[in-house]
Amino acid sequence: MSSAALSFTVDVRSEVLPDDQREAVLANPGFGKTFTDHMVLATWTEAAGWHDARVTAYGPLSLDPSAAVLHYAQEIFEGMKAYRHADGSVWTFRPEVNAARFARSARRLALPELSETDFIASLRALVATDEKWVPAGNGGEDSLYLRPFMFASESFLGVRPAAVVTYCVIGSPAGPYFAGGLKPVSIWLSTDYTRAAPGGTGEAKCGGNYAASLAAQVQGSANGCDQVAFLDAVERKWVEELGGMNLFFVHRDGTLVTPELTGTILQGVTRSSIVELAADLGLTVDERRVSIDQWRDGVTSGEITEVFACGTAAVVTPVGRLAWQGGEVVIGDHEVNGGVGAVTATIRASLLDVQYGRAADSRGWLTRLA
Repeated sequence: MSSAALSFTVDVRSEVLPDDQREAVLANPGFGKTFTDHMVLATWTEAAGWHDARVTAYGPLSLDPSAAVLHYAQEIFEGMKAYRHADGSVWTFRPEVNAARFARSARRLALPELSETDFIASLRALVATDEKWVPAGNGGEDSLYLRPFMFASESFLGVRPAAVVTYCVIGSPAGPYFAGGLKPVSIWLSTDYTRAAPGGTGEAKCGGNYAASLAAQVQGSANGCDQVAFLDAVERKWVEELGGMNLFFVHRDGTLVTPELTGTILQGVTRSSIVELAADLGLTVDERRVSIDQWRDGVTSGEITEVFACGTAAVVTPVGRLAWQGGEVVIGDHEVNGGVGAVTATIRASLLDVQYGRAADSRGWLTRLA
């Protein structure tokens, strides 16, 4: 099998969305509702490796009913954004970290790895073709959300790693993840369900992890909460993460505490970036295990002054309430700055300023796409 870098051919569709309709979408994009004119596709087979890499018209995929992914969920994905800077150029944030995580996820799900070079080239190919779909930053949070994913497309019902795999990238113009602006979210503590167990797929970014979180999400919604927090599967006492975001706890002395990576927690790109950014802000970060009692008691005593969640889609989001069967604690002063704590706000602004080119990229985190 050749290890040469992929070359993406471009087949521009004959009819793209008219300019006025596209601009109407960009004026109010929402999240994950509308998709660009094109997508990236590539195929892997045991005999030929990665090949047939192309940009083509966005549209339905043709799958045999026996496609392995439909039966055994052999698939992985990533989530990232393309940001329009003030000079009109388009950049993405730390794509090499996403590429490395994509490769780790592929190994865990017994899928073929895609090189960092090919991963970034696929993003560049799509964004260069659909650049008009990248919203203007304009001091807000609009971006083009990019979703690379890979799945077992072989038509075969035997339980084994697929011999045919499809790679795809789609793009969707996106506004803020939580509608209604930045405000504290409510978190439901799941005691009936766990997200991941040692030796499982918690560290991989695969759909099964998210599917497993949905029953808990339904339970949380029924109790008036926006998101769900999961505990470890062994002792049922250590805080791990939300259904799709990592957690940080701000202590009274300014220390930032985040649950350490144990193999059951997703290694978030935003999480790792905050760990590094905190040093620039004069904050100390402590990566360690955090028990649910430490969270509840810390808020009650005032030792924990702020809690926030972070992820690519939602960036940094304040947590204002933790609820569980029979109780709750309210975090922070909701009458001050809309309940957004000072540390949370500073970290959020610092991260966004780098991503949108409003602050110096001292670490070389940005990669130009167009």
